[in-house]
Amino acid sequence: MNSFAREHESSFWWQDLDPDDRADVRAPLAGDVHCDVVIVGAGFTGLWSAHSLLSIDPTLRVLVLDQWVAGAGASSRNGGWCSGLLPLGWDDLARRYGRDATLTFQREADRTVDEIVRVVAEEGIDAGIAKGGYLCTASNTVQLASLRHQLADARSWGRTEDDLRLLDAAEARSMIGAARVEGGLYTPHCAAVQPAALVRGLARAVERRGGVIHDHTRVLSIEPGRVVAEHGTVRAEVVVRATEGYTAALPGHRRRILPVYTTMVATEPLSDAFWDSVGWSERATFNDARRVIFYAQRTADGRIAIGRPEPRSYRFGSGLGVIEDLPGAEARLRAVLTEQFPDLAKVRIDHRWGGVIGIPRDWTPAVTFDRGSGLATAGGYTGDGVALTNLAGRTLADLVLGRDTELVRLPIAQHANPGWEPEPFRFVGVALGSRLARMADDREFRTERPSRVLSGMAERLTGI
Repeated sequence: MNSFAREHESSFWWQDLDPDDRADVRAPLAGDVHCDVVIVGAGFTGLWSAHSLLSIDPTLRVLVLDQWVAGAGASSRNGGWCSGLLPLGWDDLARRYGRDATLTFQREADRTVDEIVRVVAEEGIDAGIAKGGYLCTASNTVQLASLRHQLADARSWGRTEDDLRLLDAAEARSMIGAARVEGGLYTPHCAAVQPAALVRGLARAVERRGGVIHDHTRVLSIEPGRVVAEHGTVRAEVVVRATEGYTAALPGHRRRILPVYTTMVATEPLSDAFWDSVGWSERATFNDARRVIFYAQRTADGRIAIGRPEPRSYRFGSGLGVIEDLPGAEARLRAVLTEQFPDLAKVRIDHRWGGVIGIPRDWTPAVTFDRGSGLATAGGYTGDGVALTNLAGRTLADLVLGRDTELVRLPIAQHANPGWEPEPFRFVGVALGSRLARMADDREFRTERPSRVLSGMAERLTGI
């Protein structure tokens, strides 16, 4: 087994699971089988797709294959933000799909947060969900101006106070008492979640509905009508690729989804005195308005889990492997944590982990189904997949089953992502764009003046 196949095991979320759940491994595929739908990838995308299909038609024979164990990829080691955030701006979407389709997409993304809360309750999944919203703070006057601009833009798109509101410094600090808060932008459309508990509970829910999951099943090829694995072939009318950040490992797919490395840490449980001093009682997810983001949440047991992209987030040739410098990643994340909460300068870090997420060239999630070949795909969430995978799974189910719903008319439905540039151009572009974005953040922190030139160059290189 590849060593990076076990990276999820070091995450706080995985270690926080019941030991029996961590030890639960399904049997691998052993021999040839037939079914109605075969799904490659037992992460959020594959499992939500299976759950949605079986919820609509319980008679379907649905098979889900995973190279490692169900939920072992990004689904069990992400930041735990179940949010209505979209990976790209409304203007970009509207240029391609129009204003009405863009508004519908955002509305459905917001509703998806509540849909997941509903399913978790219905299926009895203990995922530690707290719908405390999302707060983006301004750490300086430049960021505050950016948040005001974002609010004005949101109002032009019909977003009301119920969707998004600007907080002054006092109100933002009362919500999360970070050290440098000039104000904040708050949306209620977000919940903190224990992602490993959610994905593992979802796997069990799929099985209760009649789905079959095979762990430790390495897929060699995905073809119309069949999936060829190491120890058997699955034949099915519908074949779904739900491989997200690991898509580059499939032959001929290196330019389809960019694998980008992110890392996280979780602190020791923090004292009641600390929480009394900073608030954060509603467990809102939290970051500030810098370009190279961090993402943080207060866990159900009173820790801070915080993550961010790695400085060298992309490897030449869409390479996949282990993160070798986890101590360096921990130091970088500790610096961000201490910047926000100086009292935590000496806090113990109990867990550190990382791995890849998937980014499409146009930053747009895509759900496709070709009825002629039976091939379907879903993915491309750019780090916003905890909720968008549910929306993608429901959209995929409606496409496959030929249902005439609003979901099959969303911008993500039958969207064709362009491929990334060939090497060495994509390596140079990603590395330079990331470097320029960090330089723009650093300059704005030092000068409290907008860094428009560096920011514009970074946006042109990355496509956002």
